[in-house]
Amino acid sequence: MNERIEKAMYDAGLTAQGCWDEMDSYAHKAIIKFAELIVRECIGCCEQVISDPVPKSVDTWLNGGSQCIAEIKEHFGVEE
Repeated sequence: MNERIEKAMYDAGLTAQGCWDEMDSYAHKAIIKFAELIVRECIGCCEQVISDPVPKSVDTWLNGGSQCIAEIKEHFGVEE
């Protein structure tokens, strides 16, 4: 199991820390699948940024990361 998934569950208030081992197989699979789907959505956002036309004046190497972050935040409606 990915420790980051367990930590995210704890941080979200979904479980007490260390409870992963007490969950059944169905819960494990559902939570892992949910996390994988979110990661795939994030990858899709970054792929969208890569495929968008970029003006010549923009340095994509330096700005790509911040563009990807902005796209993910917009996609999921996350505000700071």
